Amino acid sequence: MNVDPSRPPDSTAAVPDITVVVIVYDDESRLPTAVQSVLTQTLRSVEVVIVDDRSTDGSYEVARRLAAEHPARVRAYRLPENSGGCGAPRNHGIEQARGTYVVFLDSDDVLERNACRNLLEAAETTGADLVSGLCVRVHVDSRSRKEVKWYPWLYERTRTLESIAELPDLLVFDTLSTNKCYRRRFLLDRDLRFPVGIHYEDLLFSAQAYTAARRITLIPNRVYDWNVVEKAATKSISNRRDEIANFAQRMEIHRRVDQLLAEQGLLELKFHKDVKFLKHDLVLHLRELPFRDAAYRHEFAAITRDYLDSIDHAAFDEVEPIHAICAHLLRGSDWDHLLPAVDTLTNRDKISSPLLERDGRIYWCAKHLDDDFARRVLDVTELGYHTKPVEKMFLRNALTSYAEAAGTVRLAGRITNPLGVVPPGARLSGELEFYARRKSLRLQTFRFPVATLRHEGETIAWEASADLARGLRPLGIVDAVWDVRLRLDVDGTRTTTRLTASEPGLATGQLPVRPRLTRLAAHHIEPEISARGHLCFRLVSHEQVDAFVARGVQGPPGRLAKSGYRKAKAVRKKLTSGDTKIRLYHEVFSRLPMKKRLVVFESHLGRQYSDSPRAIYEEMRRQGLEFEAVWSYSGSPVGFPSDATLVRRWSGPYLKALARAEFWIDNQSYPLKLTKRPRTTYIQTWHGSALKRMGFDEPEWKLKSRRRQEEQQRTLDRFDRFLIRSEHDVRTLARAFRLKEKTLLRVGYPRNDALVRARRSTERPPLAAELGIPEDRRVLLYAPTFRGRGQRRFELPFDVERFADTFGDRYVLLVRSHYLDHVVLPPSVRGRVIDVSAHHDVTPLLALADGLITDYSSVMFDYALLDRPMFFFAYDYKEYVYEGRGTYFDLLERAPGPVVRTEDELHAVLGSLEKQVVKYAAARERFVADFGEYDKGDAARSVVEQFFSQWRRA
Repeated sequence: MNVDPSRPPDSTAAVPDITVVVIVYDDESRLPTAVQSVLTQTLRSVEVVIVDDRSTDGSYEVARRLAAEHPARVRAYRLPENSGGCGAPRNHGIEQARGTYVVFLDSDDVLERNACRNLLEAAETTGADLVSGLCVRVHVDSRSRKEVKWYPWLYERTRTLESIAELPDLLVFDTLSTNKCYRRRFLLDRDLRFPVGIHYEDLLFSAQAYTAARRITLIPNRVYDWNVVEKAATKSISNRRDEIANFAQRMEIHRRVDQLLAEQGLLELKFHKDVKFLKHDLVLHLRELPFRDAAYRHEFAAITRDYLDSIDHAAFDEVEPIHAICAHLLRGSDWDHLLPAVDTLTNRDKISSPLLERDGRIYWCAKHLDDDFARRVLDVTELGYHTKPVEKMFLRNALTSYAEAAGTVRLAGRITNPLGVVPPGARLSGELEFYARRKSLRLQTFRFPVATLRHEGETIAWEASADLARGLRPLGIVDAVWDVRLRLDVDGTRTTTRLTASEPGLATGQLPVRPRLTRLAAHHIEPEISARGHLCFRLVSHEQVDAFVARGVQGPPGRLAKSGYRKAKAVRKKLTSGDTKIRLYHEVFSRLPMKKRLVVFESHLGRQYSDSPRAIYEEMRRQGLEFEAVWSYSGSPVGFPSDATLVRRWSGPYLKALARAEFWIDNQSYPLKLTKRPRTTYIQTWHGSALKRMGFDEPEWKLKSRRRQEEQQRTLDRFDRFLIRSEHDVRTLARAFRLKEKTLLRVGYPRNDALVRARRSTERPPLAAELGIPEDRRVLLYAPTFRGRGQRRFELPFDVERFADTFGDRYVLLVRSHYLDHVVLPPSVRGRVIDVSAHHDVTPLLALADGLITDYSSVMFDYALLDRPMFFFAYDYKEYVYEGRGTYFDLLERAPGPVVRTEDELHAVLGSLEKQVVKYAAARERFVADFGEYDKGDAARSVVEQFFSQWRRA
């Protein structure tokens, strides 16, 4: 090997490929393991430089012993005085390194066995100054040694960057210095060193290295194991969030990184870093504020304020609303609103502010709204709080007083009343519930009535007493922690709240308690605050009992009990797993005798009571047939028929019903891995004609392996009958699913029978009155197709407030998002635009609408049967058609209504429904002839006559 002229002068040995700098402080027990992980690397040309930061234990002696045992590969150094951080020992390691490349390792971590080989190969192949690999956090004190990959999306594949600007997320998220390999010449030439005398040195060093590197290579290989000890006696530096000096140093490092980026003109990187600071770095410390005193809070705000002022306002738009709200309130030291907001930050579903409706928008609070930027940040309309009924709200319940005497605890608090969801005249009642945190031991819940409940406008004040000495009877030892909640009843509707301790030191003391395992187990219970800020109580055991239990847990009886528990838990998990359920279906339930006249219905994977399965079911009931009906549901069974047996999808009763049923009727697919028994008839109604390519016509399915395609075909071959509404379905769906001609049933869609009848009727459906639609308003329905996952929420592609202002005196717009999407409408359009997405069945909505606005949704084929105006808002037509999976025909050529691309064009064509009726009459007629030729209004009756007529009562 070549001799590196930059190595220490006293070194004459051949240059190793890599020097691993291992830093250590008071860690004599783990140092040998770290060093051993280097010595056993598959790359042999690796040396170890151990730098001891003046430890007070035997770490340096261990380092010297390792150097003596491996004189050619290990060298040990000791700093003259403790530096108090990682910077100085790492810098000394750089100076002493002889390798062509340098890697850093902490004494409590280890390198993956092939780390050096993989890092070196990437560096030599690409000529990179810096190579970074995957770090894995290993929770060494967890029973299963849980592993969490460190920002794995950065390391999905090998890639080389000519500049860090190509991948800002690398600088923003992976700020570690230890999962990387640095060309030593690069470190020396650029004078790259860690800052000394300040924590969080990795952040600055990594930023300097990233921005200085001529080339950076990322590899998907695991290189570094970051050992995490959750229950460590001494917290790591990053976890000492109760120390204000710790936070001050973090902020100083952030300022230095920002200055570096500004000097190099990397403003785009600064923006990405701002976003990450708002949604991650700041959040870590904000969550601690409820546990800190006033002095800490004010110093925290003083340190943060100037830095927040330096953040680009546009960054606030890129984070969750609650992140932006907390940051803005912190800038103004608005503690009255900030601390409740932090409660929501920690408990995401909690509504912790009374909120304010102004000018048709919902705001977090009434303060600060005279400022345009603040108003933008505090606008929480899109979160949809105003659309929730009280039973769907998780309300903040701030504990205002706590006192105990003679075994009784007296509590008082205030429950947030957002937007007056609890009206002044509501009948209120409540009770406190105490329950064991460990669910497996939740044998009993102890309840105490809430004596006082008062409506105080923005809050509901309450007071209660709980005699815990007599009323709470835990087992003892095993159910040590007891949580508390207050159940509030509002006019017969119940919502649940948790008791939030908003100030430190509010709940203190001890109360006597009588465990069922006798008072030898424990004799007192004391309040404490959970990590989420909620009041709970912990049993205080005798020291002798604690020692006894500890010995038992750690000894043979304890190990045997834990082993038995783990085995039982594993058995339970296995019994409830998907594979076990599939075996249960095939090996047990499928051997049971078939059950005559048992029919299992399902719509949209159990999400709805709707569509053609519903139409067939209701026709069977109308004809008075004798049969046993089972409906599957996922989620809530609300809205499903009361005269049928309801079973949860994938439950044991569901699988048993499917295995024994004479008929399956659904519109999408029963679980793919369930084999249909030969004597079961599967009627697949499907859920719409196809515009976009389906099944084996989809490009992605053509690329699947032969085995995957055969598996998919087996699931499709389960269909005994497939409902067809036009020959277009034969050419598209039937061909795409490779269905045999004998499977096709040309009867139309049962769900569309109602639409054929509605075309002949002149009466307005009663649904209009249920929705509160005035008689003088026409109804438009907006029903777009599914836009794909990955969005935080479904956003309308047009300004709904502008729409309401323009057409609100003529139309009421119904918005029905796809069942996989979620839409939120602002209060400003109340009464003029109505969200009807919760309606299971779209058919009544189609029958009500005087006109339909859609894009590519299959509802176009159904709505055409009504011969009413249709409008196609195809704002992303090229993207949908050419970048998606393609379409079977050109919508622009065959659409039975105007196809528009912009909001202005949409408004123009909506000006007159009557004009559209006349203009596109011939196009609608052709459209129905092409795509709905078998929809004659008797599909449900036809299906029943063909398959179930023999079930009529004698």
